[in-house]
Amino acid sequence: MSASPASTTHLVLIPSYNPGAKVRDTVAAARAVWAPVWVVVDGSTDGSADWLREMAERDSGLRVLVQPENRGKGAAVLAGIEQAAREGFTHALTMDSDGQHPAELIPEFMCASQAAPAAMVLGVPVFGAEAPRIRVLGRKVSNGWANLETLGAGIGDSLYGFRVYPIAPLVRVMRGQRFMRRFDFDPEAAVRLAWAGVPPVNLPAPVRYFTPEEGGVSHFKYLRDNTLLTWMHTRLFIGFLLRLPVLLARRIFRRQVPRVLLHQARAASIYIVATARRAARQPAAQQRRRDHRADDRHQHQHGEQVLRDHAQVVAHVDDDQLHQRARVHQDPQHLRFGLR
Repeated sequence: MSASPASTTHLVLIPSYNPGAKVRDTVAAARAVWAPVWVVVDGSTDGSADWLREMAERDSGLRVLVQPENRGKGAAVLAGIEQAAREGFTHALTMDSDGQHPAELIPEFMCASQAAPAAMVLGVPVFGAEAPRIRVLGRKVSNGWANLETLGAGIGDSLYGFRVYPIAPLVRVMRGQRFMRRFDFDPEAAVRLAWAGVPPVNLPAPVRYFTPEEGGVSHFKYLRDNTLLTWMHTRLFIGFLLRLPVLLARRIFRRQVPRVLLHQARAASIYIVATARRAARQPAAQQRRRDHRADDRHQHQHGEQVLRDHAQVVAHVDDDQLHQRARVHQDPQHLRFGLR
């Protein structure tokens, strides 16, 4: 559990649909670094809702919201952020429930959001060798479309779901149209928020793809979801053409959030990373200091012992010389020659 007090403005929001056993590790990892954490169970049928409820009964920093039926990732996020807004929260970090996203980076992303509250903090995936090549290539295509549709607003990655949203503009964007309710949520949210004047802050974050043997679960369907993304980008491109004069004016006159806020967010994230690295190195440094102190004590004790031994040797030498002189003065031969 997180040792820090629960935030009253920023929460972690995890939409979840049949994630398998990985959801337990994901939620536990998120709770270890942040509070509160909310999980929106989107009509799961794998028993994960019961597991999560049991965890929430033992953890006041965890809340579980259960949707009666599966409505899609975007719909689950919308249900969560609307409830969060009613309770006074201003920002939500979304992450997947299957363990692909790095929970240890939650504090860094939250700090960047707190430094630039008007911005959306987008994770830029750092892929491992296990990442499916077709997924990586498909992501590049989607990113190219997203940056075209926003006239180069600076969206580092359009599909990665590990990101912090300002809640109020996201609710307005989602309530303004009926899309963004399923797999199309992440890229369309980034594009529409950029249209609304919400600037992106991009931070790198590793992503892990688990095999079925490792407990990995994927609901991505290539034909269905790529068709959905194609239709989404078609709609967004038409919206881009309609908004082109506004986007051009914004780009020309720089009516975005001042760059200093983005620099502050980046500086804050760098500070968090440096602090974490120092904390990671601290046990080793403390051990080295303990070793040095032990060596110093040993050398000091050894030096004292050498001084004591030397003093004893000197004392023995002085005693021998005194005895020798005494014998010399008492020797009759010395008396005979007048050597007293």
